[in-house]
Amino acid sequence: MHTDIQVLDSLVAIHLEVNIWTARRKLSPADFGGAVLPPGELASLGSKRVCDPEDLRVFGTLKARAVSLLERTGVRFLGGWAIPEDKAEAVHQELETIGQEFEAAKEAFLGRYDEAVRQWIARHARWERIIADSTVGVEQVRSRMGFRWQAYRVVAPSPGDAVASGLHQEVSGLGGTLFGETAKAAAEAWHKCYAGKTSVTRKALSPLRTIHHKLAGLAFVEPRVAPVAELMDTAFQSLPRRGRIQGAPLLMLQGLVCLLRDTSALLEHGQKLMDGTTPGDVLQALTALRADHGPVIDDPPDTRRSQDEFPLAGIPVPLCPALPSQGLW
Repeated sequence: MHTDIQVLDSLVAIHLEVNIWTARRKLSPADFGGAVLPPGELASLGSKRVCDPEDLRVFGTLKARAVSLLERTGVRFLGGWAIPEDKAEAVHQELETIGQEFEAAKEAFLGRYDEAVRQWIARHARWERIIADSTVGVEQVRSRMGFRWQAYRVVAPSPGDAVASGLHQEVSGLGGTLFGETAKAAAEAWHKCYAGKTSVTRKALSPLRTIHHKLAGLAFVEPRVAPVAELMDTAFQSLPRRGRIQGAPLLMLQGLVCLLRDTSALLEHGQKLMDGTTPGDVLQALTALRADHGPVIDDPPDTRRSQDEFPLAGIPVPLCPALPSQGLW
């Protein structure tokens, strides 16, 4: 799998840096009132909270929102994300919104910081000394909280530039990274929405549509991405317009998720689609295979997913874990 360096012309790199004060300070021997403690080479002291962690939860939520936005839109690249150029403005606006919410929440927290510490001490009056001795000033807390991000373009180096070999390697792996992220998202969708189900609501389509949106936006990264996105679009088009999803449509979706979560099989099927196999043929094979083997409850604990494949109508289709072979492979 190889991604051409020229894809950089269609990508914008995003670096996100979110700093959140932890409200933790290291415990010291003095906090234990002269108690005999094991030596440092044997054990290390933990930490203490000097403020209610609930007061800081909003910042973790906002950071998670920003990361989710970038994960849904882009692919991991150079310690950040690479997003499609045509999505850059929308991502910029959403990050601006999240950053403004972060700043407003920070100012609100800092405005009541002293009161929050007093309330925390009152809740843990027995330990007032070790909390009070470890508090820090509001300006120090301010300096440890921030939401920053940078967008920049990475320019393709001149041919034969040996200094840029590392960049070539990073770009070359973008396709593999994208399919790996697809497999991870599909595995999460399987566990949350599809494992063992005989009927699902239309909400179960949400994680698949998120995967499809990401693949469609990054179709230029690797030639096999576009056929996989088309396969998913064909699956969506074949579903009933309303109501619960069950029967053959659900079997098709379950088979599709099993395919998406297997990187090797997904690459193989992407190539077959490029070579002329129609999306309808693949979906029909997935549906038939699921019908033959019935629902899968979940992955066996502490085992790796099977990579076996079952040839059906000339199309190798990956099986989800725990499906019995029944002598077919």
